[in-house]
Amino acid sequence: MIERSLVSWGTTEIPYEIRRSARRATVSLAIEPEGGLFVTAPAATPITKLDHVVRSKARWITQHLAQRVRAPEPAAREFVSGETCLYLGRQYRLAVVQSEQVGPIQLRAGRLHLAIPSALPKGREPAYTRAALVDWYRRRAREHLPPWLRSFAARLGVHHVAVLVADQAKRWGSCSGRTVRLNWRVMQAPKRVIEYVLAHEAVHLVHEHHGPAFWAMLGRLMPDYEVRKARLREMGAGLVW
Repeated sequence: MIERSLVSWGTTEIPYEIRRSARRATVSLAIEPEGGLFVTAPAATPITKLDHVVRSKARWITQHLAQRVRAPEPAAREFVSGETCLYLGRQYRLAVVQSEQVGPIQLRAGRLHLAIPSALPKGREPAYTRAALVDWYRRRAREHLPPWLRSFAARLGVHHVAVLVADQAKRWGSCSGRTVRLNWRVMQAPKRVIEYVLAHEAVHLVHEHHGPAFWAMLGRLMPDYEVRKARLREMGAGLVW
């Protein structure tokens, strides 16, 4: 059963959902764009105390909820020279040039350099550039994500995990048995956000469903996972193209 409460602050009502954990010693707040305000608290904390905490943070909460509402839709990608691309949370400008000698994208001096064929038919450049970017992100994902994921799994006592890089437009990761699939798009996010995805899937190697045991283990593995999860929800739409 989902536990909820509601706080009045002036003429504003602030509803929130409560998540309890027997292993938590403090109360934390997280704002998720799709779900509003979540309060994570020790199991025995009375709702009156949680209401007091929410009321004391009401100005911050309402400001951030308003920002979520006003957040603009991410601009459509054009895949042209001069456009910026995210990699591990940092912006890199794309430099596309026509050349007789082509190859994969190279990250040099803070730019993503791509040589495209001089004979490429007019109008095909964006599609070619997008394909080159996908290939580049997938190669980076295959290099970094498996060892990072296995490090989290080892901390849970799980070994011999297969890690695959996938193209999952609606999921950042998935787990089936001892196989974890990870979306290459997550390589655009800051490493702290990527680590949330990896920790989440590592816990699924132990707990299949999102029950209390799952969230308790994730909390022990990554105490600030709510903050990282909220950041992923905030920036997630801009990473899908």
